[in-house]
Amino acid sequence: MDFLQSIDWMQLLRCFAVGGLICIIGQILIDKTKLTPARILVTFVTVGAILGGLGIYKYIIDFAGAGATVPLTGFGANLAKGAIEEVQKSGLLGAFIGGVKASSGGIAAAVFFGYIASLIAKPKIKK
Repeated sequence: MDFLQSIDWMQLLRCFAVGGLICIIGQILIDKTKLTPARILVTFVTVGAILGGLGIYKYIIDFAGAGATVPLTGFGANLAKGAIEEVQKSGLLGAFIGGVKASSGGIAAAVFFGYIASLIAKPKIKK
């Protein structure tokens, strides 16, 4: 039972609240607009990259932890951070390779688990 005492309950609450807020925004966009899920995905990644590039998303991550890094906005912020760091090391070429280097673990996991899901699920084409 000692592990229950070591849990930072306020951090857990902040994580849940921020992650939930991001999901609520996504659900509102799905329900109230004609945006396709793909456009919403791109919007979230783009907003995260812009906020990350401006240095604003870092404060959201510091506040909410995984509640801010796990959603798509966190992926966008990670892409921007990696590109900025690599530009400082390698110059202009870093803008193209830095984001992919910084996000390679997440990209590899998405491809791997997407493949596993495709083997398990029975996909159907929408009509």
